Amino acid sequence: MKTLSTKSKIVFLSTYPPTHCGIATFTEDTIHAIDKIYGKSITCEICEITFKGDANINSAYHLPSQNKEAYKKAAAEINNDPDVKLVHIQHEFGLFGGQYGDYLLDFLDEINKPIAFTFHSVIPNPNETLKSIVQLLISYSEAIFVMTNKSKQILMEDYGLAETSIAFVPHGTHLVDYETTLEAKKKFDFEDRIILSTFGLLGEGKSIETGLKALPEIVKQFPNVLYLILGRTHPNTIENNIDKYRNSLEQIVKELHLENNVRFVNEYLEVNQLLDYLKATDVYLFTSKDPNQAVSGTFSYAMSCSCPIVASKIPHTMESLTSDVGILVDIQNVEQFAAATIKLLANENLRNQMALNAYAKTTKTSWENTAIKHIEVYQRISKGLNQIKISYPKIKMDHLKKMTTDIGMIQFCKISDPDLDSGYTVDDNARALIAICKHYQLTAEKDDIAYMKIYINFIQKCQISNGNFINYVDKNNAIEARNSDENLEDANGRAIWALGYFLTLAPSKDLEFLTEKATECLKKVKDNSEKYNSPRAIAFAIKGFYYWYSVFPSLPLKNTIEILAQKIQAMYISVSSPDWNWFEHKLTYANSILPEALLLSYLITAEEKTKEIAIESMNFLIDKMFVDGQFKIISNDGWHEKGVVPNSYGEQPIEACYMMHALNLFYKTIGNTEYKVYMKIAFDWFLGKNHLGHIMYNPITGGCYDGLEENNVNLNQGAESTVCYLSARLLIESYTSKGKNSGLSNTLKMDKYKYPLDKFQENLNVKNRDINNKIKNKIQF
Repeated sequence: MKTLSTKSKIVFLSTYPPTHCGIATFTEDTIHAIDKIYGKSITCEICEITFKGDANINSAYHLPSQNKEAYKKAAAEINNDPDVKLVHIQHEFGLFGGQYGDYLLDFLDEINKPIAFTFHSVIPNPNETLKSIVQLLISYSEAIFVMTNKSKQILMEDYGLAETSIAFVPHGTHLVDYETTLEAKKKFDFEDRIILSTFGLLGEGKSIETGLKALPEIVKQFPNVLYLILGRTHPNTIENNIDKYRNSLEQIVKELHLENNVRFVNEYLEVNQLLDYLKATDVYLFTSKDPNQAVSGTFSYAMSCSCPIVASKIPHTMESLTSDVGILVDIQNVEQFAAATIKLLANENLRNQMALNAYAKTTKTSWENTAIKHIEVYQRISKGLNQIKISYPKIKMDHLKKMTTDIGMIQFCKISDPDLDSGYTVDDNARALIAICKHYQLTAEKDDIAYMKIYINFIQKCQISNGNFINYVDKNNAIEARNSDENLEDANGRAIWALGYFLTLAPSKDLEFLTEKATECLKKVKDNSEKYNSPRAIAFAIKGFYYWYSVFPSLPLKNTIEILAQKIQAMYISVSSPDWNWFEHKLTYANSILPEALLLSYLITAEEKTKEIAIESMNFLIDKMFVDGQFKIISNDGWHEKGVVPNSYGEQPIEACYMMHALNLFYKTIGNTEYKVYMKIAFDWFLGKNHLGHIMYNPITGGCYDGLEENNVNLNQGAESTVCYLSARLLIESYTSKGKNSGLSNTLKMDKYKYPLDKFQENLNVKNRDINNKIKNKIQF
């Protein structure tokens, strides 16, 4: 009898490693992805299908494929566990005993849990027996997953399945840290070779001989070609310890005198080994000869590693391999394989563009994204899975550090490769300073101090004699001319915000010198800030001065905050109307910092009107950005103009970060728990709760994608998006037990958030009285 669990369970009926087969690997990857994102509330268990011997000791249930009596028994055991909310069957006809695997019907007769299938093969034009069995299988299920639109079409047209019962979720792919083929080759000492590759469990269906027979023509033009044949032979094809298929391939190599151009890697490669080989590949050869093969994991993995591909025409390749990613050829057509490969090898620019296109295309199908799509379907068919919680990803600072040089944080990336030519900005280094400060508050890692020093030194370098800041510095650490052509008020505001935030760190000898620098910079810019006209520059400055005041309160600083807040209030009074509670005639970027700044001002000045406008405008913004329980960022395509229907796409990660921090302040100040709920919904936008169901962070690099468009994401992981994601992630961590224990949520020495507002006002009055007394005693600011 199984013990009760606090988590819901999903049972996968499938083969599973150490069994070596594509479906076993597919199931393992699916489970790992679900566990990574939803492991807080879901446990995935295996009912392992075996053909010889016992199941893996880690499998919860066991189904010997050829034992008909075992099917009802396995189902009964699963029925006995009330925590099992769904059974997901990975279906391939050869996995189950009987005619076309009809032993499975005994399992389905007995099971009383919701059933989902993934059909790994969908055979067109079925005979009556096959059609009847498939239709009977379908009748037991609530959802059918397929991995190509062609499979979906066949199920509808040849088997009569309703479209509403079919979930199209492409084969998952591994996210990889993008690198050029040349860089990847260095791991294998392949720099002087042109690499072709094929991988998978070898068997006749792979038709590796097609690639071998095409090779002599390729070698004539490219003598340094090396064709890697990666993978063990499929165990089902080895008889009496004789590997006939591999032996036949080795014989072809000898007959064609290709010993210097072919290498067999006769291993079952771990995922990271395999991905490294694929990243080092110039052209991937997909030579399968099965015209009815619905999907291929090997093909998907090659695309995810940015491989240009020459592929035989099967349903998966014909659907996925557009002309900007590779070349389709007829099955087993040696001449076409040779000609297409030669074409790609002769054109490096074409290969490079195809590599980028392949990488971009398969990012949508990362295992993390497919896990999200699986769970959405599961929740529709099983009421027991409605209360699933997302597990927060690991905090990873790698990409931020990779983008930081001795000068500062580089502005842009090409995918995940820092683009030094883009130079540096105060904007990005200010945001980076805040992110690294938050990380230091959470972890107390000494390494963070070195990065604080870089960012503060950069900001200080950009401060000119009148106290203002320039924004742009080129890759050679020289001031750019365009600083004189742009309004840099917003950049000035961000610099003030970051320097003020830094001062809230707990004092220590390690930070003493940097504290002096930050304070001097703030003193120089304080008076000029009162001249700002940009509402966002004013709001950023209020935030920075608020943090400064929380550590070193003074009456002049309080007056500056009040002057700046009055400017924002005047904008609101001038523009707002009963149906438009806002400061401008349209919502643009960084909107949430305006009500946030006013609420911070209220915490210093105790002006009730300031508080009223802050709450009124914040609630208006929430109404515009939270739609049907999902966070929707204001489109940067035309913004949201008063009285005009806004565009829906063009969403930037920075907006989710700013909104979260504003909501955090409103929750902790006002005490309304709805603000906290909205804050977590906004963070879910990063985790795939958006219109594409696409995660916006990259768990491999620690970076964040630059934008969410209508049909794709911008895969570049620049400074702005990366530091904003990290700031948002660190804020969420402050709500976990680890974050609370770290002191991250108690940043400000004034400790306002620990008191209700009336208690805070009492403390504020005492502080202001002390300030006035100091001034009377001629203690200067």
